[in-house]
Amino acid sequence: MKYSEFLEKTSFTKEELIAFAYGRLVDDPPAEFSRLPAPPFLMMDRVLEIQNNGKRGRIVGEKDIQIDEWFFQCHFNGDPVQPGCLGVDAVWQLLGFYCVCAGSEGNGRALGSKEINFDGQIRPYNKLVRYEIDIKRYSIIQEGEVSIVIGDAKIFVDNELIYTMNSAKVGIFKGIAYDDYPNPSKNSVGGLIKR
Repeated sequence: MKYSEFLEKTSFTKEELIAFAYGRLVDDPPAEFSRLPAPPFLMMDRVLEIQNNGKRGRIVGEKDIQIDEWFFQCHFNGDPVQPGCLGVDAVWQLLGFYCVCAGSEGNGRALGSKEINFDGQIRPYNKLVRYEIDIKRYSIIQEGEVSIVIGDAKIFVDNELIYTMNSAKVGIFKGIAYDDYPNPSKNSVGGLIKR
């Protein structure tokens, strides 16, 4: 699809999200175009809704739970449960995707969250996880070099609210990609991101 079509979409299938993760969804992307993590670390199977109302908005995603998920094999032997941090990362993934769908250019990085509460768990025989995120603030700053999004998230498993995240934050930054991995280059060493 063309970049202009991508910017108009309000939902995405699993196949489209995987194509996006591998850089194959958009035929004419901007020079610096963020990607989602590829499977198995991609923590959503579909995006049901994207609403962008300037500085505010909403994004809703879902993940189908499979009995043989990679994390059930190792977390924990004899007590399989999805790590809570993967639910947190799913929210960050969706926030970054929201920015890209809103026209941000660059590459995404999680920047934190305020309060996170875990009141439940995801087990192998659950069926569906839903992530509902209300965008409190979306801004493109520093002459388009940086975008910031902040949102409050609710995570449900089989329609039961199990996690909440307040003020989850993601940034999209130009000039930080390390696309020549594994070769050493200017972005091959981490550290503080200049904002």
